Amino acid sequence: MFKSGLKVCSRILPSAQTFFRLETTGTQGATNQNANQAKQANTKWQIDLVKREKLKEFALYMTKCLPKYIQQVQFAGGDELEVLIHPTGVLPVFAFLKGHHPAQFTSFIFCCGVDVPTRKNRFEVVYALLSTRYNARIRIRTYTDEIAPIESLTPLFSGAEWYEREVYDLYGVWFNNHPDLRRLLTDYGFEGYPQRKDFPLTGYVELRWDQELQQVIYEPTEMAQEFRKFDLNTPWEVFPAFRESSITAGFDVIHTAEEKHEEKECFDVRCRCNFKYILDT
Repeated sequence: MFKSGLKVCSRILPSAQTFFRLETTGTQGATNQNANQAKQANTKWQIDLVKREKLKEFALYMTKCLPKYIQQVQFAGGDELEVLIHPTGVLPVFAFLKGHHPAQFTSFIFCCGVDVPTRKNRFEVVYALLSTRYNARIRIRTYTDEIAPIESLTPLFSGAEWYEREVYDLYGVWFNNHPDLRRLLTDYGFEGYPQRKDFPLTGYVELRWDQELQQVIYEPTEMAQEFRKFDLNTPWEVFPAFRESSITAGFDVIHTAEEKHEEKECFDVRCRCNFKYILDT
């Protein structure tokens, strides 16, 4: 009896296993298909509104902690936080961003320069930081001219050393208290700063190998053909979608210090008037 029962079970069991495997394979295939559909649906980049709101709250908190240095706070490209500061506030602002507990921007990403000759302070220095603790990024922008220096961030971020050397080499921006502010990309004895808008496209000198001297020599640039500017007109618009948009349409300003400056000026005027009234009486 017991042997016959085992034979029956052995006959029924393979069909049950086959049915179970087919059911599992079908369920697993449907799960993978749903996962692929969800993955394809989420490939389009979208602004994280929750994260943007948190960054906005943090930016407004920064303006209350550092009102002397922060001039404007804005979002670029939807959710990229930018803080525009006065040049004298480079060290205080970055010390705040690195050491303050709600910030913890301890990773230095990059530092670069921008040349806008039409501005009074033609050079703009842009910094980018990353907070691995809060998974957030922030850009700090400040300005200077050909003479006024900017404090170096090397004492706070050792990774800023070569980036500041690159900005100095290409734009001529001087960084105070930099441990080794030398040219980084150009050759020894190079004159001028190649990334400035007034630097000629062909440069001032060129290199060639001198067969007699058996060395590389510098000599003034000689062009076999005069430099030609191909300024051609086209009947098509390049960016028709931005026909009526301004150059600042991509920025969402959430705070500016102009109103506070106006209030401060009015307060100073009232104080001077009251002081004059006291002297007259």
